[in-house]
Amino acid sequence: MSAIPSNVVIREVGLRDGLQSIQTIVPTSRKLQWIREAHAAGQTEIEVGSFVPARSLPQLADTAELVAYAKALPGLFTSVLVPNLKGAEKAIEAQADLLLVPLSASHAHSLANLRKTPDDVVAEVARIRAARDAAGSKTLIEGGIGTAFGCTLQGEVRPADVLRCMQALLDAGCDRVSIADTVGYADPCRVRELFARARDIAGERFWCGHFHDTRGLALANVCAALEVGVNRFDATLAGIGGCPHAPGASGNAATEDLAFMLESMGMGTGLDIERLLALRAQVAGWLEGETLHGTLWRAGLPKTFEPAAAAAA
Repeated sequence: MSAIPSNVVIREVGLRDGLQSIQTIVPTSRKLQWIREAHAAGQTEIEVGSFVPARSLPQLADTAELVAYAKALPGLFTSVLVPNLKGAEKAIEAQADLLLVPLSASHAHSLANLRKTPDDVVAEVARIRAARDAAGSKTLIEGGIGTAFGCTLQGEVRPADVLRCMQALLDAGCDRVSIADTVGYADPCRVRELFARARDIAGERFWCGHFHDTRGLALANVCAALEVGVNRFDATLAGIGGCPHAPGASGNAATEDLAFMLESMGMGTGLDIERLLALRAQVAGWLEGETLHGTLWRAGLPKTFEPAAAAAA
């Protein structure tokens, strides 16, 4: 078992995973403010959007502008999600630092969500890698494996199938791979086991864990992944987002709650939680009428709270 990391990176994905799941269309000016304030709060990685047709997701139509803005902020690693080669070409042209290609280990979910089989996605990744290399681009390619612990459409997803998809993505040319509990079926024991096996296969190329809080276990699952050395996790401010194929879902791990837990456990995140809570309040005002999640914003930081960096000093 790997040592628990002393520092953890939280990749903010609310501007993509969060906003694509709600009805409200946030104006570009407010998204730019979100990026600016998140960066000021210490965020070093932000997934700013997705290169998909505007008619499909009008909430994300301004992704190219957001990439350009984010890349101008010092030290900010900017990523986007792309569903296919066409989207990847736009990400490469925009000079995103990383493009994420989603692959669902569930055959049924893959067809419902992407209209492709998992093997079709692997073949698309190979084409994306060829296009990236031909362009001389430095954009990294991440293969994100969703429904890794089960699926509301298919039911069981075997760990062997997840690991086969992971190896196939690496063989097709992914620089990084990650695992997502898309519909909230994971528990800490299963996370610990699968993530340990994934790390054995991918090593340092295993990039990130992505947990939805569908059944209230997102933070517990993060703790299990930490135990096998994973040190990067996706989260969304106010826990917005989720999966349309997970009825009753309660969103993603909340960025502010996750940062608080990690810092309380002595792991540095580089994040100013007070500033994150202030940003959450702003975003909540922009998303009036939408369902938000998380708990730290209600109770606030305890009087005994000491950030990891301060505790280590």
